[in-house]
Amino acid sequence: MTEPKETTDVLSKAQRQAVRQLLRIAPVVDELGARFQAAGHELALVGGSVRDALLDRLGQDLDFTTSARPEQTKRLLSGWADTIWDVGQKFGTIGAHKGGFQIEVTTYRADSYDGASRKPEVQYGESITEDLVRRDFTVNAMAVMLPGREFVDPHGGLGDLSRKVIRTPGTPQQSFSDDPLRMMRAARFASQLGFAVAPEVVAAMSDMAERIEIVSAERIRDELTKLLLSPRPRTGLTLLVDTGLADRVLPELPALRLEIDEHHRHKDVYEHSLTVLEQAIELEDRLPGGGPDLVARLAALLHDIGKPRTRRFESGGGVSFHHHDVVGAKMARKRLTALRYPTAVVDSVVLLTQLHLRFHGYGGGEWTDSAVRRYVRDAGDELARLHVLTRADCTTRNRRKAQALQRSYDSLEERIDRLAEEEELAAIRPDLDGNQIMKILAIAPGPVVGRAYKHMLEVRLDEGVLDEEAARAELLRWWAQQPESSP
Repeated sequence: MTEPKETTDVLSKAQRQAVRQLLRIAPVVDELGARFQAAGHELALVGGSVRDALLDRLGQDLDFTTSARPEQTKRLLSGWADTIWDVGQKFGTIGAHKGGFQIEVTTYRADSYDGASRKPEVQYGESITEDLVRRDFTVNAMAVMLPGREFVDPHGGLGDLSRKVIRTPGTPQQSFSDDPLRMMRAARFASQLGFAVAPEVVAAMSDMAERIEIVSAERIRDELTKLLLSPRPRTGLTLLVDTGLADRVLPELPALRLEIDEHHRHKDVYEHSLTVLEQAIELEDRLPGGGPDLVARLAALLHDIGKPRTRRFESGGGVSFHHHDVVGAKMARKRLTALRYPTAVVDSVVLLTQLHLRFHGYGGGEWTDSAVRRYVRDAGDELARLHVLTRADCTTRNRRKAQALQRSYDSLEERIDRLAEEEELAAIRPDLDGNQIMKILAIAPGPVVGRAYKHMLEVRLDEGVLDEEAARAELLRWWAQQPESSP
């Protein structure tokens, strides 16, 4: 069957891109290929490296597969690579560094699975074809044999790449039965590459969603993180929700699809959350690192997860979600902890969820300087992300209202900047430290010092900077009212 001209043109362009990418890394691949060939072994650039070369985005990480056994690979890399290490020798993989490239060489595999675990019984294969059929998707099941640069594509990966389709080399049922994490990877690649997932793959994901439960939380977390940090996380998240996978890995997300009630109309919380995520991504250049930012994206996605549990229908047709920020923060902590996210990530997302409504008390700028200081103090190191989340949370279609909210937040940020210049808001502390408090009050270390410090911090937030004499007077005034001050 002849490919349509349009497809042929796309394939030709992809092949030209691959040649350009391979020429860039030619010294490495040719030297390594010749080394293995001289020893009587096959070697091929494989998987994601070939896919990325065809997409004109090949990086410094190179994946190879070989007929050589791990101990033979080690010997062949010795004396050529700058450094060598075991990535997973029991799985046939040896790692190396060479001139700025990170290299992994894996022996041909022909693994088998018992169905109760995603961990395979490792079996070495005898051919590149045998190795490629076990891979997750056709776009990752292509290889370039070295040093001759023969292109190997037994499952039509190049055509799927040109059509931007995610398919499996064999049946998706067998692929997902072998390794259920591949269902998460399908969603992740859809987001990363902007590809569509083939209908039969989507159907298998829906039918086999419960298989994901045998996968460890850490593996699920890693795939979810890669999906969230991709250019188009909505694509993958929607696929996870539509196939039922999200019900098992992030159930708080599909729970946001509150049923439509014709008498109690309210914003679609699920769609709103995805929109907030997209708008937060557009604002990431405001963050110190410039993005992609995992904490900001998690907070944007999860900030309203407390709404289903707090929804109340009010008389007159209204709907309320009182304290959904507090409830949502607790839910976020529970879910992210279950997914084994680092404590620092969990704490940051929880804090942002707790604070995401605080700005709405700002109104037309009625906050006192004291309230602004407390906003900054409570946000702490998450202030920049809170700015992004709060701005992203405005999804109203009413242009006048949206512009008013943005102007109001501009005003708040300007006030924060002004106070920061005047008072070093980023490091708000009382005007007296613990040692000064103990000296002035002539007391030893203990709980009273902590209470005094807390009082002076509140004074600092309320009144701004005090000079030493005024701070001393305030401390003594407070002390006179304490029972411990009596003789």
